[in-house]
Amino acid sequence: MKKVKTNALRILDQKHIDYQTREYNYDEDHLSGEHIVGQIDLSEDEIYKTLVLKYKEGYLVCCIPVMAEIDLKKLAKESGHKSVEMLHQKDLLGLTGYIRGGCSPIGMKKLFPTYFQEDILLLEKVAVSAGKRGLQVILKPDDLISSVQGKCVDVIRRE
Repeated sequence: MKKVKTNALRILDQKHIDYQTREYNYDEDHLSGEHIVGQIDLSEDEIYKTLVLKYKEGYLVCCIPVMAEIDLKKLAKESGHKSVEMLHQKDLLGLTGYIRGGCSPIGMKKLFPTYFQEDILLLEKVAVSAGKRGLQVILKPDDLISSVQGKCVDVIRRE
């Protein structure tokens, strides 16, 4: 079987960053991150979803644990903007080069300011989309953060 190489994986190779990949089953009706939990051998805290948001002058990316909910007010404050909102799904491919369910923070058409939920720093490894539906890339949080010049902040809703 031929190994799949996505933009995200090519970039990690170029930067000499170690990673593993895991495939999982998906279908059009089950593209949420929750669907991945239980299909790859990581806990839900170690699987992060990639969200693309817009603000008045541009775009930003935020990666949070797959089962967490983003707090838009916290992210706006942490990113220095009055407000941020989720990018409409129809605009995702044109802006990032990725489709819903296969959006990776690594290898977008342009490097956008990228924020990670700070809990990522407590992990030994983290999984994010490898840039295609059904494929996750697992790597060290520091390698992921540095590969996109990311910043760690607290941006999730807490009970």
